[in-house]
Amino acid sequence: MNITKKAVFAAAFLAGIVSFACAQAADKIVIEGSTTVLPIAQKAAEIFMDKNPAVDISVRGGGSGVGIASIIDGSCDIGDASRPMKDSELQKAADKGRDPKVHVVAMDGIAVIVNPSNNMNALTKKQVRDIFTGAINDWSEVGGSGGKIVAVSRDSSSGTYEAFGELALEKKKVRPDALMQASNQAVASVVSKTPGAIGYVGLGYITDSVKAVTIDGVVASKETVLSNKYPLSRPLFMYTNGEPKGTVKAFLDYVLSAEGQKIVDEEGFVALK
Repeated sequence: MNITKKAVFAAAFLAGIVSFACAQAADKIVIEGSTTVLPIAQKAAEIFMDKNPAVDISVRGGGSGVGIASIIDGSCDIGDASRPMKDSELQKAADKGRDPKVHVVAMDGIAVIVNPSNNMNALTKKQVRDIFTGAINDWSEVGGSGGKIVAVSRDSSSGTYEAFGELALEKKKVRPDALMQASNQAVASVVSKTPGAIGYVGLGYITDSVKAVTIDGVVASKETVLSNKYPLSRPLFMYTNGEPKGTVKAFLDYVLSAEGQKIVDEEGFVALK
């Protein structure tokens, strides 16, 4: 093989490698953000990859703020969030030439949970607000058997924190002595181990290790969220930069399909259809 043929062969080989790498990159999806949406994204990604072996989907949490920031920065393909983007975030996106598009993938209720040993089964929305803002400090003040209230909250980067602040606290700040946690699972874990604790989580994180109390006489359930009776209901989002295309669109279409919405239901959240 002369030098010219070798050069042509090498160029063709290199072009093939680049083409293959680009094809692989096109079939890789990075999903990041809300720990509430995380179980839905993880399970949907797992099944989607089983159906499409050439696709590689990386799913991680970090909170809604992280997911939205990653969409703005361009470091992920799908940003999971349990709250809408703020005006300041939309402005940052515009400044960077990004065009966030929102996709509602499920509904959820923010359940207020206590330790199973707590004799409280019901609270009013006002009592929840007063507990989490620090106006109420002992369980005896809300008809309980007494004891110091330990408030457990999501951290400020969480969409659940933002939504809870809007829906339950009327935009007031969470009490300064609240135990701030990085995920729904962490909140549930602390509440399950602390007799005087109260916290809040998405519907999919209610287990036998905690007890969900009614709010204004309404239980947190799929039925009450769908009927709009539960006062702490909210949509769950996946954000993309611009209208989704290719593999990203195929994945979102799957999440919104009947099979994908069945996953939403199985993970303890509220399907859209």
